[in-house]
Amino acid sequence: MRIRQAFATGLLALLPALTGCLSHSHSVLKTRLPDVVQNATLDQLLKQVDDRYAAVQSMQASIEITYSTGGSMQGAIKEYTNLNGDGYDGYIILGKPENIRVIILVPFVKSNMLDMVSDGASFKMLIPPEHCAIVGSDVVKNSSSKGIYSLRPGMILDSLMIRGLQPGQVVTLTQDSRPGYPDPKKRKQLIVEPDYDIEFLSQPQGDVASTLRVIHISRANLLPWRQDIYNADGKIETQAFYDNYKTFGDIKFPTKIRIERPLDELSLTILITKDTFNLKPETDPFDIGPIPANDSVQNMDSPASAATAPCAAHATQSPN
Repeated sequence: MRIRQAFATGLLALLPALTGCLSHSHSVLKTRLPDVVQNATLDQLLKQVDDRYAAVQSMQASIEITYSTGGSMQGAIKEYTNLNGDGYDGYIILGKPENIRVIILVPFVKSNMLDMVSDGASFKMLIPPEHCAIVGSDVVKNSSSKGIYSLRPGMILDSLMIRGLQPGQVVTLTQDSRPGYPDPKKRKQLIVEPDYDIEFLSQPQGDVASTLRVIHISRANLLPWRQDIYNADGKIETQAFYDNYKTFGDIKFPTKIRIERPLDELSLTILITKDTFNLKPETDPFDIGPIPANDSVQNMDSPASAATAPCAAHATQSPN
């Protein structure tokens, strides 16, 4: 018996040499689930999305915003911050159903560096330092426009206000997990959060349905941590990432939103420093007035106008 056991042990030891295979091991970061993992049905998740959307009728937020342009197509990324390396101060004003205004301020002077407004159909962007105005549809039609000139207020609105199931759409639910993040309790360990992924699809045409949006909801708190919005070609047009949720009255809202536009090579990070919901303003906050007479105007819906570099030709500045 002992001879047989010794023979078997020796044979196992020789197997790697006989087969030409060797085994190696190396350490990896250990992972664990969060302390709390919640469960919910698809109906419950859809109701929570609808309730969060319905709770916000208007919003006025003070923000810090940084942005970057470029990517793999250009071979470089350029980041824009103020002289201190912080975000530009500004404001975002929302009004149901489709109104949004975004103001970015000149550092120190605090005058408007950029002021843009949209009613959901068309937008107007004033750039006072450049004596330039850009107008057009609230959808990027000129694919050659990249960077900050591809920015539309509607893409910020779609990222901030996560809509639920719309008429004529089909919905499915799958489960996955978000990338791990460092465990505050233990070094060299990651927490991996499982999540629910709600996929919204168009009505099937025959056997084919197109993905419209995907909302990724953390099972640690049942709050969205990411949203993917697809274009008509099935490519991701917008990715929004949500972090640092805070409670404002009865409304829980993220105070850090990162918006990625991979096709436009544009990235925005919005930090909300102060937020006020559902107040009725005394004046119309979405009326930014007429375009100044000495501004050059570029219509992004005009092929000839959109083909030129935005704001490349400026009107002569007023001596005043």
